[in-house]
Amino acid sequence: MATEVVTVGNKTEENIVCYSPSMITTNGVWQGENPLDYALPLFILQLTLVVIFTRILVFILKPFRQPRVIAEILGGVILGPSVLGRSKSFTDTVFPLRSVMVLETMANIGLLYFIFLVGVEMDIAVIRRTGKKAIPIALAGMVVPFLIGVSFSFMLHKSTQETKQGTFVLFLGVALSVTAFPVLARILAELKLINSEIGRIAMSAALINDIFAWILLAFAIAFSENKTMALTSVWILLSTAAFVVFCVVIIRPLIGWMIKRTPEGESISEFSICIILSGVMICGFIADAIGMHSIFGAFIFGLVIPNGPLGLTLIEKLEDFVSGLLLPLFFVISGLKTEINAIDGVGSWAILALVIVLACVGKIVGTVLVTLYYRIPIHEGITLGLLMNAKGLIEMIVINVGKDQKVLDDKSFAIMVVAAVLMTAIIIPFVTLIYKPARKFAPYKRRTVQSTKPDSEFRVLACIHTPRNVPTIINLLEASCPTKKSPICIYVLHLVELTGRSSAMLIVHNTRKSGRPALNRTQAQSDHIINAFENFEQHVGSVSVQPLTAISPYSTMHEDICTVAEDKRVAFLIIPFHKQQTVDGGMEITNPNFRTINQNVLANAPCSVGILVDRGLSGSTRLAANQVSHHVAVLFFGGPDDREALSYGLRMREHPGINLTVMRFLPGQSALEVARSGSRRSNMNDPNVLTIVTDDDKEKQLDDAYVSAFRLRTANDDSVVYIEKVVNHGEETVAAIRTIDQSHDLFIVGRGQGTISPLTAGLTDWSECPELGAIGDLLASSDNAAIVSVLVVQQYVGMGHGDHILTPDSPGQQLHEHFGNMNNRTQIRGQQPQFHTQP
Repeated sequence: MATEVVTVGNKTEENIVCYSPSMITTNGVWQGENPLDYALPLFILQLTLVVIFTRILVFILKPFRQPRVIAEILGGVILGPSVLGRSKSFTDTVFPLRSVMVLETMANIGLLYFIFLVGVEMDIAVIRRTGKKAIPIALAGMVVPFLIGVSFSFMLHKSTQETKQGTFVLFLGVALSVTAFPVLARILAELKLINSEIGRIAMSAALINDIFAWILLAFAIAFSENKTMALTSVWILLSTAAFVVFCVVIIRPLIGWMIKRTPEGESISEFSICIILSGVMICGFIADAIGMHSIFGAFIFGLVIPNGPLGLTLIEKLEDFVSGLLLPLFFVISGLKTEINAIDGVGSWAILALVIVLACVGKIVGTVLVTLYYRIPIHEGITLGLLMNAKGLIEMIVINVGKDQKVLDDKSFAIMVVAAVLMTAIIIPFVTLIYKPARKFAPYKRRTVQSTKPDSEFRVLACIHTPRNVPTIINLLEASCPTKKSPICIYVLHLVELTGRSSAMLIVHNTRKSGRPALNRTQAQSDHIINAFENFEQHVGSVSVQPLTAISPYSTMHEDICTVAEDKRVAFLIIPFHKQQTVDGGMEITNPNFRTINQNVLANAPCSVGILVDRGLSGSTRLAANQVSHHVAVLFFGGPDDREALSYGLRMREHPGINLTVMRFLPGQSALEVARSGSRRSNMNDPNVLTIVTDDDKEKQLDDAYVSAFRLRTANDDSVVYIEKVVNHGEETVAAIRTIDQSHDLFIVGRGQGTISPLTAGLTDWSECPELGAIGDLLASSDNAAIVSVLVVQQYVGMGHGDHILTPDSPGQQLHEHFGNMNNRTQIRGQQPQFHTQP
């Protein structure tokens, strides 16, 4: 049985619709029955339509960088009476009145568990760590819009409505003043602001705003349940307070006791998970029984779940199913309640426009007043105000509760839904126009290993996808010989894909103390990575580590990497190869998107790049500094990339546990003839042949000078072996490499970008990964019998015309700095600490 409300003219009639409760499942079309007359098949069709519509809208809005909540709300509006629901046949077939109760029940179950997860993920203690700016900004961003909501309540509230003006004021004020933390986090990630100062302030303020919004929502629900706002409302508030105390004093210790019973290292038992999931329903029932909304009980229950493995397990088990499948039903229910036609006449649309403009302006004005006090530039204050206008689930809950309690009529409800969509949709375009952060970093010269002075700080950016990338990168960095005179500053960038999951955002915001349990798998991975590098920093001298996180879509992740590299003025950027080693020694693709990221980084990097093909480097455990022992081979064919590879090998050679082999390949008579014939053919058609020949000769002179200086410097060093191989074609090159591949555990090779050499002729015909170059691809291939890690190096050579400031120092100066100022090993280690900060 359901109630249908029909408005005819000025009269409102209520009709009772009855249907058989036994009509759950159908006997099938072959029995002459229509499946859509039965509850379960109809619900399945509705759920399928909801998922399809929302996913299509997410795909359409993706180029406009809109958050997923916009697509979900619009999907509900399209399926509702405003668009498709205008067709009576569509409504009667797909969303008949008898199905609304089932649909709304499932939507509220999904909402219940989603809000529970929000409580699990939320960290109230973060308020103590947000700093002095976030709390005033959050409060100012709430107070002014709340006052605007109060003023608009007199325009929208009708004397015929059952609720009092005060309750209406409360609902409208909360709806306009709230900021959605998950939506804001995604917007910041899209705008590449999540790691910026303005991003950190916005996320902190939004989290505080969310907490205050829940408190105001509790009051709003308490007053809406009782139309007279008398003694009943007081009892509701008192019983709610008692429920909160019960959860904190009784339930939290019980759950803690349950967790302690789980042996260390073992997963939470299925029985415990079932108890917790049942507890969500029970708390929702209690909250509903005492006069609050059931979601408030689920939220409080989520808040009292201790951080740790239990929270991690719950999030991993529930988040994708709840947020991807059940939560969109809630937005569809909101859409089915939204009648855009209720906003009739010029006056109503003028009120809508005024609500949007003044609510946005209110947030901006309130935020700017506080930011001016803290001497934050006004354009950053306006940007913060715009960001704080992000609306999402909390506002939709507020206005839905208001609609259910008949606090909001159809017109007010429709105005608030449209306002929520438009206020959130305009954020990214407006912020993009207003906020153009100036590049705070000055151009710098030391963008390569070769141009980094041996007595200065060596800055490296290490990119990490998963903890599996960590051991070999740490061993590589340790072998790079950090010394007091030339310390290594390592920026560790954890790369996280931007998805619809809000929990991933917390790893940027939630700067927890060491040893505190993670909330989700991504955060646990980030902690593992940070802990490994911090341990490396503690046990190895002359190393400093700074962890960072980049959350962005794979398509634009290279922008974050390149921005961090330039911002931190690094000389060398290390990024993992997109394949990993299997148990049988082969190579399998971990994620094809990683390859696209690597290609984009090679094309846009502001410094030298090394792609690390990880086949293990001294196993998976890091050795003590005095136990490190590696056999490193540098393959030198010529060109800037090979000179960079040799520069890195030269730095590693300073480590007492490193044995370095440099194999230089020289062209034989046949190769020289092939090169000459190719040159003659190009002469016939190329008017710039003189420049080409001159450039080739210049590169060869640079190669000869660099290798000569290297040999002179290492002439008396027993740990360095220099070999020259004369080869005529690719087969001889491969044969020469195979003579040393079994005795080394790391190869360093130049990518050879833009060079065509007869020494590698034929090696690129069956190339799997051209971005590694001919030799790098050969060594990284699954067909290669040697189980050796490979570092493929590309030297930064400037960014085109007009970039002379950023180009590495002249070759002569590089050679002088790299070789002329170097002392022997004993002298280097005897120097006092001397840290040089790059300008």
